[in-house]
Amino acid sequence: MNSSNQRVGVLALQGDVREHARAVEACGAVAVPVRRAEELTGVAGLILPGGESTTMDKLIRAFGLAETLREFIAGGHPVYGSCAGMILLADRITDPAIDLKGQPQQTLGGLDITVRRNAFGRQRESFETDLEFTDLTDAERPVHAVFIRAPWVEELGAGVQSLAAVRIDGAERAVAVRSGNLLATSFHPEVTGHGESPGELRVHELFIRMMKQEA
Repeated sequence: MNSSNQRVGVLALQGDVREHARAVEACGAVAVPVRRAEELTGVAGLILPGGESTTMDKLIRAFGLAETLREFIAGGHPVYGSCAGMILLADRITDPAIDLKGQPQQTLGGLDITVRRNAFGRQRESFETDLEFTDLTDAERPVHAVFIRAPWVEELGAGVQSLAAVRIDGAERAVAVRSGNLLATSFHPEVTGHGESPGELRVHELFIRMMKQEA
């Protein structure tokens, strides 16, 4: 894939920043850490990494990035959120964390979904599984997905497509969704590598194809 002219911003406040950057570079694109509003200039798309969603919310507000990021998303730029990034992209959270002032955590929004935080359980309930995932290259080969304190999608709005799901207690729960230029996964494709190998790259490849308007 010729993606050498693609600059992908990775929000670099907390979470799996290095792992996402490594996956982007392995796809032939250029990863750009984003900590300030001006660093969004010149990037073709943005990744909101996995991490801790409440901490990321606080840091986004502390760094004065919330409005700039919302404008970037509303402007139609491609954005991919993994795990905590999915929560940040969601319009609604069923169980938002409440801070010491009684204020619920905020999202950036843009993706018409309702998510449940830590839906699969706490850290000790983290697990791995293989998923059928549509829209990927070599889509017949399953994606090995790592779920760490992961959310799931409880409600999809109009125009939101489920790309992958898991069956829990007899119900299908969407764990990868797309709406236009917005892509989100409950799981962490960026952490499936071993050593210097970036592991599963097809989700990042899909995102870069979205940036190039090829998907």
